[in-house]
Amino acid sequence: MKRARETVKQDLPGKETTVNPSEETAQPEEGKQSLDFAQRLAFLERKGKELYGEHFRLYGEDYPLLEKLLAYAAGDRLSAERQGLSLRKGLLLSGPIGCGKTSLMTLLRLFLPPQERYRVKSCREVSFEFHREGYEVIQRYTQPPPGSLLKASAYLFDDLGTESSGKHYGNTCNVMGEVLLSRYDQFVLWGVKTHLTTNLSTSEIEKAYGKRVRSRMREMFNLVSFDKGAKDKRD
Repeated sequence: MKRARETVKQDLPGKETTVNPSEETAQPEEGKQSLDFAQRLAFLERKGKELYGEHFRLYGEDYPLLEKLLAYAAGDRLSAERQGLSLRKGLLLSGPIGCGKTSLMTLLRLFLPPQERYRVKSCREVSFEFHREGYEVIQRYTQPPPGSLLKASAYLFDDLGTESSGKHYGNTCNVMGEVLLSRYDQFVLWGVKTHLTTNLSTSEIEKAYGKRVRSRMREMFNLVSFDKGAKDKRD
């Protein structure tokens, strides 16, 4: 599967309207599968070609991982539970550089109803925004809009670990660590989901963000991992 070479667009304008929820999204009734794994794969590959070009493809060695991700994205509770996944939690997709994490997580949004699709944001961009604007950036990604009674938005934060420590007027902040701690509160109170991609191991995450963040992440995320030997699909 080819990963997009350009920065992921947050809302993918013009792409979501191509999905017909009544025909193509996988939203099974409780205890039923409306689409089987082969149908979901076909849908995923077709949408991948539409978004990334005809070079996009899925690889057989990734099918076990794809089965987990597609069961989760389709809201197929029984299949997800058989795969050891909780639909209540978000996804933490880890794997080597270039294995296709960003592309997959961007495409998985299309299995969700439009009002439930998570936004996509690079961790590096969040760090850059903090450098320019300060602590209000953390609130931007962890709280409902000002004056709104709605819960915070669901987000995919892409490439955790690639961001630098944020600095604003001399103040240093572990920006994504603070974002994750605040989003944990939203997860506990309102069930707000957060998703991540990273090439860090669990021990590297703990070293970078601390034991408290790592502990919260265990509650917030289903860990799904590519094999350490997964090849770079951008070649």
